[in-house]
Amino acid sequence: MHDGSGLIAVQNLTKHFGPVAAVQNLSFTVSPGSVTGFLGPNGAGKTTTLRMLLGLVKPSSGTATINGRQFHQLGQPGRVVGAVLEAQGFHPRRTARNHLRVYTAAIGVPDAQADQVLNLVGLGTAADRAVGGFSLGMKQRLAVATALLGDPQVLVLDEPANGLDPEGIAWLRNFLQSFARMGRTVLISSHLLAEVEQTVDQVVIVSRGQTVYYGPLDHLRQQQQRRVFVQPSDVAALAAALQADGVTAIEQLPDGRLAVSGVDSKHVADSALRAGVSIYGIQEEQVDLEQLFFRLTSGQYAGHVPAPSPYQQGGWAR
Repeated sequence: MHDGSGLIAVQNLTKHFGPVAAVQNLSFTVSPGSVTGFLGPNGAGKTTTLRMLLGLVKPSSGTATINGRQFHQLGQPGRVVGAVLEAQGFHPRRTARNHLRVYTAAIGVPDAQADQVLNLVGLGTAADRAVGGFSLGMKQRLAVATALLGDPQVLVLDEPANGLDPEGIAWLRNFLQSFARMGRTVLISSHLLAEVEQTVDQVVIVSRGQTVYYGPLDHLRQQQQRRVFVQPSDVAALAAALQADGVTAIEQLPDGRLAVSGVDSKHVADSALRAGVSIYGIQEEQVDLEQLFFRLTSGQYAGHVPAPSPYQQGGWAR
């Protein structure tokens, strides 16, 4: 491990491109030891935020720091933070190993590190192949290998699952989680929660350049209460039995079923059995985080956004 904690801190970050506010007063922190998902629709300001963190775009106001320093203040940035942004530039005729050796020279690490990271990302057997013949998924792995060359304590990946097949996504998930378990910091952006749901522990959800949720993924799941739909022989008797068991969130649906919130189907069935009520159908609603994500970020492209600003009228900056 290197000196420094690997803490990413974004404070009141704002970026205007002319009249367009790509990022508005964004604040969050990313701690070592966890994989944090930076989520939002295309155009939510994710890439702009990452570019500010990596010193590629100057903020209009606010700060984005790693170990308490802005990117240009880091002594050897390649050894502190590894990053993969979209539109990776690969010379098509250069081999994977030679591509990496351009970077080992630039950041001052031994050439042998190129082969180490190629093996780490599962490209060891493709080291001498020209990158021009690589699939999109292989190029994505090579981009991750490039980010790992300096043995960084912080990894920042923009849409890393893009172009990966199911095997590649499973590999990426296992790799990032083991990287984080070593006490390192991982921040990955995605416009699809479902794509990274199994990978991340914490989430920062942005919409229209602003934070709409920030915290553990489990807390987000708990916000989505499950409901049990039940068709009893006697609606009133079951409702009374559930209330006697301390269940208060009971709703009668137009089709004669009851919708019961906050308990599982076993609880409802046990109450019905004790009350001598027959059950003709029971179904548990699945917690769909993707639906919750869309609800949190809805309105970004809808025409009914309240209090439109010039940013919300159009001209989306990604």
